[in-house]
Amino acid sequence: MGDSRIRPNADAGYRAAMNAKSGSFEEGSVGAGAGATVGKLNGGKRMKGGIGTSSIKLPNGIVVGAIVAVNCVGDVVDPKTGKIVAGARTPDGKSFLNIMETYRSGRGVVLNRQPGQNTTIGVVATNVRFDKTQMTKIAEMAHDGLARAINPTHTLEDGDTLFALSAGTSTVAANHGAIGALAAEAVSEAILRAVMKAKPVAGILSYQDLR
Repeated sequence: MGDSRIRPNADAGYRAAMNAKSGSFEEGSVGAGAGATVGKLNGGKRMKGGIGTSSIKLPNGIVVGAIVAVNCVGDVVDPKTGKIVAGARTPDGKSFLNIMETYRSGRGVVLNRQPGQNTTIGVVATNVRFDKTQMTKIAEMAHDGLARAINPTHTLEDGDTLFALSAGTSTVAANHGAIGALAAEAVSEAILRAVMKAKPVAGILSYQDLR
């Protein structure tokens, strides 16, 4: 499912902009999340990934949000409980393999490169005005959200990338370190929503199948 050789072009970008609309955002197995899967440890059965979003609005009007397409090698976990939400399953499909436990046992540590098949990619945004250096720091801090919700993350097989942007519409003076911390929270929440909203595709089970 999915083919890394198929890439959007300029026309696709224009059509996406023309079709943009306000209101609720469709999540799960749509758009960049349509062909996304998670938990791709060699020997395990993967599960459906997806695209998710989350935003945090402060009393002073500051907004920090994230949109993330989740197509990772690792398991997706709930940061609050540490429990796997979606990931590699045993060959019989009855339980999670738990990739990190597999590594601890000495299994699965042999290099098995899968170039071009995995990545978690997203955007974090705020309405606070920051310069390029400050936004770079916010993007760096936002990666903490990947580590909280995906285990393992930033692997040799992943191309994990987060972009950060500022709309600059808020006049509130804010600490960009605090905004970076909130961005990480938004990222982890968006990752959870991506897999929890995903639906089964092409015989690949989703979180909703296991509820």
